[in-house]
Amino acid sequence: MLRKGAVVALAAVLLVPVGPLWADDVRGGQRAVIETLALTKAWRTSKGAGVTVAVLDSGVDPHHRDLAGSVRVGKDFTAGANPPGTAPSRLHGTYMASLIAGHGHGPDGKRGIIGVAPEADVLSVRVILEDEEPGFLTFNSAERFENVVARGIRYAVDEGADVINLSISKELATREERAAVRYAIGKGVVLVAAAGNDGDRKKGGDFAPYSYPAAFPGVVSVGATDRRMRRAAFSNWNSSVLVAAPGVDIMGAGPGDEYWVGRGTSQATALVSGVAALIKAEYPKMSPPLVARALAAGAKDLPPGGYDTATGFGLVNAAKALKEASRLAEHAEVAAGDQAHDPERPLAGGSAGPIDVVVRDERRVTVYAAIAAGAALGALASLAVIFILVRRVRRAHMSQDA
Repeated sequence: MLRKGAVVALAAVLLVPVGPLWADDVRGGQRAVIETLALTKAWRTSKGAGVTVAVLDSGVDPHHRDLAGSVRVGKDFTAGANPPGTAPSRLHGTYMASLIAGHGHGPDGKRGIIGVAPEADVLSVRVILEDEEPGFLTFNSAERFENVVARGIRYAVDEGADVINLSISKELATREERAAVRYAIGKGVVLVAAAGNDGDRKKGGDFAPYSYPAAFPGVVSVGATDRRMRRAAFSNWNSSVLVAAPGVDIMGAGPGDEYWVGRGTSQATALVSGVAALIKAEYPKMSPPLVARALAAGAKDLPPGGYDTATGFGLVNAAKALKEASRLAEHAEVAAGDQAHDPERPLAGGSAGPIDVVVRDERRVTVYAAIAAGAALGALASLAVIFILVRRVRRAHMSQDA
């Protein structure tokens, strides 16, 4: 029997291989995404150089011509699930990595897939098996694999990732995953995750179910839009959704120099991770909350009222997000010093310890104390006067009655 909390799903609902294409056919197939995200304008400012994006997925083919030289293969947390000698398919992971950091190939890199952050590096961390892999059932039922996502997040942070792409989803979360997310954010790492693909399967009420790790506080939860820039039918809608990105008919790379077209919140998430990489390349010290704010504030196609549960704050725009990031660059939302909360420890139970008063204005304390004392004496005097007047009135009435 599968343990519901342990099942991790790839957040792509359809992948379709495409036959041999001319170079301009592949890049032409990306034109709509490039225009929608305003990438040509954004690339004048940043192309993601110096940033590492960890792709926690089914593995990335480091030899694909559109990714060669940009991929570092990290740890495989699924080891032992597949029978010995089974080679991972790495389809979904390669696809996501190409949308984030594909650099194309051929003269001037004008052929093949161009990612949102073509000069970024990819750290491949395998934390999921694809459906057709022989160890899929074992992976999703064995207790030893329950917290692979949490371990993968911590590993990526310790390996120097600036952004972590999580094009995966599950219905139930674990304490270890929550702690890992807190650890990553505390280290300044931006996490971007898929809102999930259950939007066309209502489970009561007027919203789609929450998906993890996207629904954890601090994670950038991404919904998908269709060709009309509206919420794609499959995309989850709930209050965790921060922003949206194209998620229908998205062209990407597959293992063995192949190309695929697919749809899902996976693709939308990878595109937003690329935009986050552009921001971190330009502003490497920007905290995750400020990166999230830049993504939201720079969004376009805003919903009525500025926010809704379908597309969040709107459709991500890379150029506008970078502009917002430049405005926010001088601010900080991460505490520092001895009084800062340890991201490894939960907030509950008084773990942060007592708060010391650093500055105490004795003069103001004396003045305010004197004012308070004067007000108290005044109140007592007023009560005394009222008491005396009441007694006099009573005596006057008694004299008249006599």
